[in-house]
Amino acid sequence: MFDDAENRPRPQASHQIGQDLSALSVSDLDERIEALRREIARLEEDRRRKQASQEAARAAFKF
Repeated sequence: MFDDAENRPRPQASHQIGQDLSALSVSDLDERIEALRREIARLEEDRRRKQASQEAARAAFKF
């Protein structure tokens, strides 16, 4: 009996919320966690920019 782990196709790198994680290795999970952390940071930064823009617009139109 041989282990076919090396011949198995690697799971796709992107992550979908709720997807089955059973086929992922610890390093695969670590990669996804880091990618999701980067995405969260990107979303938070965009949210901060948009919120600042909204606040500036409110201040400009306040009488």
